[in-house]
Amino acid sequence: MNNDEGKFFVEFIQIGTSVKVSAVDPVTGREVSIVGPTSATRHHLSQVAVNKLKYILAKEKTK
Repeated sequence: MNNDEGKFFVEFIQIGTSVKVSAVDPVTGREVSIVGPTSATRHHLSQVAVNKLKYILAKEKTK
């Protein structure tokens, strides 16, 4: 997925009926994870993970 400076890396790992989605900013190395149902689309899960990552990055910038 694209970010303002480039791209985010997104990884999906299925664990039973859940999927762990990790999003990483290659510039800062910051990583966040979410867990969602396998019935959700990859697009939706990656959007949620990237939005969480953007929130964390913005929060860290204000410190």
